[in-house]
Amino acid sequence: MPEMKKSPLGWPQAQGLWDPSMEKDSCGVGFIAHLKGKRSHSIIEKTLTMNNQMIHRGASGADPETGDGSGIFTQMPDKFLRKVMLEEQGIELPPQGQYGAGLVFVSPHSTEREATMQLFEHVIREEGQKFIGWRTVPVKSEILGKTSGRYEPAMKQVFIQRSSRIKDDMDFERKLYAIRKRVGNAIRFNEVPSQFYDVHRTAKKTFPGGEYFYVTGLSARTMIYKGMLTPCQLSEYFPDLHDPDFESALALMHTRFSTNTFPSWPRAHPNRFIAHNGEINTVMGNENFMKAREFLCQTDKFGEDIRNLFPVINEDGSDSARFDNVLEFLHLGGYDLVHAVMMMIPEPWERHESMDPAKRAFYEYHACLMEPWDGPASITFSDGYQIGAVLDRNGLRPSRYYVTDDDLVIMASEVGVLPDLDPLTVIEKGRLQPGRMFLVDMNEGRIIPDEEVKKRVYTARPYQKWLDERRIMASSLPEPEAPMGVDEERIRTRQIAFGYTYEDIRFLLGPTAEKGVQPITSMGNDPPLAVLSNQSRHLYQYFKQIFAQVTNP
Repeated sequence: MPEMKKSPLGWPQAQGLWDPSMEKDSCGVGFIAHLKGKRSHSIIEKTLTMNNQMIHRGASGADPETGDGSGIFTQMPDKFLRKVMLEEQGIELPPQGQYGAGLVFVSPHSTEREATMQLFEHVIREEGQKFIGWRTVPVKSEILGKTSGRYEPAMKQVFIQRSSRIKDDMDFERKLYAIRKRVGNAIRFNEVPSQFYDVHRTAKKTFPGGEYFYVTGLSARTMIYKGMLTPCQLSEYFPDLHDPDFESALALMHTRFSTNTFPSWPRAHPNRFIAHNGEINTVMGNENFMKAREFLCQTDKFGEDIRNLFPVINEDGSDSARFDNVLEFLHLGGYDLVHAVMMMIPEPWERHESMDPAKRAFYEYHACLMEPWDGPASITFSDGYQIGAVLDRNGLRPSRYYVTDDDLVIMASEVGVLPDLDPLTVIEKGRLQPGRMFLVDMNEGRIIPDEEVKKRVYTARPYQKWLDERRIMASSLPEPEAPMGVDEERIRTRQIAFGYTYEDIRFLLGPTAEKGVQPITSMGNDPPLAVLSNQSRHLYQYFKQIFAQVTNP
């Protein structure tokens, strides 16, 4: 896949010690859900109130009216969308589930915007679906700060009718995913048919207005409103959210604090399946492993579409967005959502002596397929039918929840997010523990405990049998030839020649050779950088383990 031609809107090119691939964020997150799946507008309003209460979690700089990002994730607001499309455009939407929709950021310049929208419509038809129409989403741009206003995209909603050939709901979600990826990759990598360019812009190396383009989500189940907003701006910027017909049985909010990072409109949460509080410290390795395995991926769920889905990870995204990219790919590729989350955020299973052997086998098997995405991280996730949260095995991000006597479940990164909540209505309180999962299943009308929901997954397949039959252990390989001996009289001379120090021998090589353990050092280790030395240095001294410098547990 060719390299990206241009940085996303408002981001500088990589320069000096700053690189966009290092972006991380630490934020406020929470959700409200009705246990029985009862839709209401009050859930939206309560979630917006929760979001406003997270203002201390958000961030703004010298321009106090420009935030790092805020957003809300809901079920598809079918009643509202059906009303406004009929009133505004005279279009009657198909039955719920027979159409998909999503909020799309496009260029504010009319010529560029039209080119992007025409390309989108072209891909929809090529994928065998019916384009229904566009809706201009009303916004209050006057409340934006100078920075967010300068880079503000135009807000559109696209509507796509499901083909009669698609009988399964998940197959329709996969088709919408393929459409979104095809349009995004065409614009991102400038692989666009010439008829979508303005005649005066054909010499451009990038798609005109492509730096504004972003699809918050494209689904028949969910809808996402978000932007480069402060927490309190979210509900004011999108008047849609206050319409009484905008109803949902669940709503997930997020306000972003992009410490040491560069905010933008697309980087606001929620993402398509998750919202995240914390950092993914292993994200560079996770991303590189994912790239390496892309061309080994096989599934009958996407058919010929699978090659159009690569790269799975959008390198412009934050650590949270990259996690979301992989979770979405796994889930739509055939994994149950909980299964995919367990793969990516495993419990600390290696030395857990009392763990169920079947669960250990599950984690051991998947450790061969997917490396852990380690935080500290508290991740909320939803597919529109169920909503939950998981705390990674480091356990350094708080997640607390309440259950009320009117069947509301309230989960947030802290307490006190709904100031008007009557404490007499609270019938249960709890918090997430390291490696544990919290799942609200509205089809079953209850909170499914961690062990129960995981047992459904790890007992569904014979993972221990697969390990026994398919795994090759190093101990089973033929013995290698004896290594060449070492001339002990010349060891010291060679150590000096190759730059080994007394500290290397005592603290690094010695413990490793004698005990077979990794040496332990401090995160505050601050020797001079090898690249600045005027002496010959070891290759490994040019590399350091990356820690989250923004973490303050």
